[in-house]
Parts: sequence; C-alpha cells; structure tokens
Amino acid sequence: PLKGEEARLQLTFSPRVDTINVQCITAPSDGAIIEKRMETMAQDKRQVDAITSRDVDFAQWYTDVCKKAELIDYTSIKGMFIYRPYGYALWENIQAELDRRFKETGHENVYLPVLIPESLLQKEKDHVEGFAPECAWVTYGGSEKLEERYCIRPTSETLFCEHYKNVIHSHRDLPKLYNQWCSVLRWEKTSRPFLRHREFLWQEGHTMHADAEEARAETQQMLNIYADFLENVLAMPVVKGQKTDKEKFNGAEETYTVECMMHDHKALQSGTSHYFGDGFARAFDITFTGKDNTLHYPHQTSWGVSTRMIGGIIMTHGDNNGLVLPPRIAPIQAMVIPVAQHKEGVLEAASALLDRLKAAGIRARMDSSDQSMGWKAAEYEMKGVPLRVEIGPKDMEKNQCVLVRRDSGEKVFISLDELETAVPATLDAIHDGLYQRAKKNLEEHIFEAHSLEEAKALQAQHGGFIKTMWCGELACELKMKEEAGMTSRCIPFAQEHLGDTCPICGRAAKKMIYWGVAY
Repeated sequence: PLKGEEARLQLTFSPRVDTINVQCITAPSDGAIIEKRMETMAQDKRQVDAITSRDVDFAQWYTDVCKKAELIDYTSIKGMFIYRPYGYALWENIQAELDRRFKETGHENVYLPVLIPESLLQKEKDHVEGFAPECAWVTYGGSEKLEERYCIRPTSETLFCEHYKNVIHSHRDLPKLYNQWCSVLRWEKTSRPFLRHREFLWQEGHTMHADAEEARAETQQMLNIYADFLENVLAMPVVKGQKTDKEKFNGAEETYTVECMMHDHKALQSGTSHYFGDGFARAFDITFTGKDNTLHYPHQTSWGVSTRMIGGIIMTHGDNNGLVLPPRIAPIQAMVIPVAQHKEGVLEAASALLDRLKAAGIRARMDSSDQSMGWKAAEYEMKGVPLRVEIGPKDMEKNQCVLVRRDSGEKVFISLDELETAVPATLDAIHDGLYQRAKKNLEEHIFEAHSLEEAKALQAQHGGFIKTMWCGELACELKMKEEAGMTSRCIPFAQEHLGDTCPICGRAAKKMIYWGVAY
C-alpha cells in the first residue's frame, strides 16, 4: 500500500519488452493516478525500439545498437558512413586522450595531402602490392584527364618518406616524431559500422630514427601506450604480441599488435605498431650524415589505431539494453534527471547538482524535457551513459540524491554533501567493474590445444583464443586457417612452453602462438 503524499515505483525497463522503469508521484491512496500515469507512459513510449538479443544474433544486435544509440548512419555509398554527433564525440574523446599521451612522449602533429602520385607509391614495391586491391584512384581533375593517376591515401608511409627526404640531412635532424590525425580510404568489399569502412578515421604515427635500437624502442613504446589506453581508459584487456610474417604490415620488418576479445569470443586487432628498418629509407634514398661524418639510412616506424576502437567498446561492454560506455571515454558521464520536476524547487535543485558536477570536472548534462521518467531511463540506458543522478522532492528533504549505475543497475542514495567525491568514485568503480568483466571473458576463453583437430574442436565449441606451439612455417599457418578457420592473432610476449612439437606438422616447435577468428 502507498502512504504519504509521494511514492516512487521502480520497475525494470527493457527495450525488448513492455515493462517500464517508472517513477510516479501520487496523492490518492487508491493508486488511480499511478495507474493512469503508467498507462500514459506506455502509450507515450517512443522509448527505445526493440533491439535484437546478443545471444540470438550478435551481428544484428551490433548493428541495432550502432543505429539506435545514434552513433552512426548509412549513406548512399556502400561502406561510407556518417558519424553522428554522439558517435563522433566518442572519437573526439579517444583522440584527446591519445593525443595527450603522444605529445607527452615528444610527438608532434602534422598533416599531409590526401592524394599520392602513383609514381611515388610505386617506389616501395612490397608496400604498394599489399594495398593495390584496396586503392581508389583519381583520374580526372575537373574535366581534364590527369597525366598521372593519384591514389586517395590508404596510408601515408610514402608521403612521409617524400617529406623526410627533404628535411632530414644530419643526425641533428633526428629523431623525427610525427603523427597525423586524418581519414584514409580503402575500397573494402564488405563493410560494417566502425569495424570496416571504406573511409575511416584514424591516427598514423610515422617516425625516423638514427639507428635500429632507437626505432625498435619507439615501436614498443607506442604499442605499450595503446595497451595502457585500451585497459585504463576503454576497460578492454589486451594480449600483446608480434604478428607472424604472413600477417605483418606490408613493407614492415616486424609488426606488433594488441588483440582484444569481444563478447562473442571473436578477436579484434585494436592497434598495431610497425618497425620498418631502413627499407623505406633506401627505397626513397633518405640519408643523413652521422656523428662519424659518413652517410647513413635512418630507421623508420609507423603505428596507428582507428575508429574500430568504438566497435570494440560496443562489442566488449554492450548488453541487450544497448551501449555500456566506459566512464573515462563517455561523452556524458552523468545525466542529471529531476524527478517530479513540476514540484516546487526540483528543477532548481537539479540545476545546482549539474553545476556542481561540471565544476568537479564531470562531463554532465541534465534532461528537464517533458518526456516521461521511463523514457529518460531507457534513452540513457540505450546510449550507455555510465551514471544517472536523480533528485526529487523527498530527496531534497533528506539532502540526498540517487546514483543509478548503467553497468549493474545498482541504485545508491548519497548525501548531497558527498556529491563531488561519490560521483568520481562511482565512475571509477564502473570502469573497474567493466574491466574485470571483460578480463574474465578473455581469461575464460583462452584454450590450450595439442593437435589441429583439438584446436578445431575447441574453436567450434567455445570460440576465443586457441594457444598452441608452432614451428614457424607458413604452411602450418595456412593449414590452420584452411581446416580450422582461424588466423594467427599474435605470438604473445608472455610465452609458455606447451610442448616440444608443432601440433599441425609434428616438427620441432619454436614458439607459442594464439589463433582465433577475428573481425
């Protein structure tokens, strides 16, 4: 039975069913107004349209979330998408966090042209052969056919080399630590929002060093920056390692990767760092006068991450109600919602909360629209806002507000005197909870195999990463892909001895490797 002038009814809302999380204010004891309010809210229910369950169709669930959380939209050109404001805000936060880390390690931002002359691209044979199938070409300027084709950049190694040849002359000019934020174009046959676009946003670092030791140290440093960012900002645990020769970047001597596991137990290559040696320098005749007064070729690196990180966030943390955003990257960390905002003083109290949160450095907003409470709860649940901060007349009387966590649904009453400490602490707890959940998913889906058949069976039954010993031969790598449907993900830095022989061919094993099905 309801007592007093005010009562809060709380029901779980799921976008896939017709139950609604509502907060109703009533005076009559017979509950007639509550019944009417719930009926109105159900009728008013734009709420969140139904999304497919993750466990029914993960691919469709992913597409539903991308569209209905208003992250992205399709265009009339296959593989080219519109980043909507909320989706682009995620990328802006990723960019800001990474850019700060790059600059702390001495890197500077530059911007190079979007077009690459074909003759320039041809200077590095391995590089151009690897990208040739994905290149898009400009052949006309206005109404006139161009004398030479221009490639719309799929990556910028050749442009950077052309520039470096003009600006590197002495050991005093090194190292060159450059990074570029831009878009690139690769004419992919298939596409999926954030994961595989024809045009996508990324950063590409390109550095030049006096010797191999310094360049290799740079390669490792940037890989570690990516790993730290993924784990401590995006709450995505990683496996760090080296790519096989088959999977390394075109033109690189060594490629290093951070691999993450998605909720459906598929792998996502989330960032790569490449050591090129002096191959590009020789191809482009880039030399410098060393301290010994003789000419040397500099050693080069490149490294990059892209908007596929957003896809990783969705597939790692999302649930059947939509997005679940890690707080440190969320465009809105806390949404203030006034309860019974028609009551005297409620809007003013909510506005005061908003001002205090902003002053404390929290990315906060307030929804004082005339939408129902159930609509608001579902809307910000779908958009993955980490925390709702609710305040109503009874809360004001008690000098308190309600914190509602997106990850667990937990509701906690806190004193308004503790707002500036309780909210950041709760956001940190949400990050830690998301990380531990994702880490559990990773650790529980790494399986050891000692034969090709066992590896195949484990992948078919569980998905995830299958770790085996490996002889290092390409033939065995190709056989694993052909018969088990798995590609090599990486040769992890954290090596284990699982046996003495390769489970594919029976010859002596050289290293332990991770296999998996990847996006």
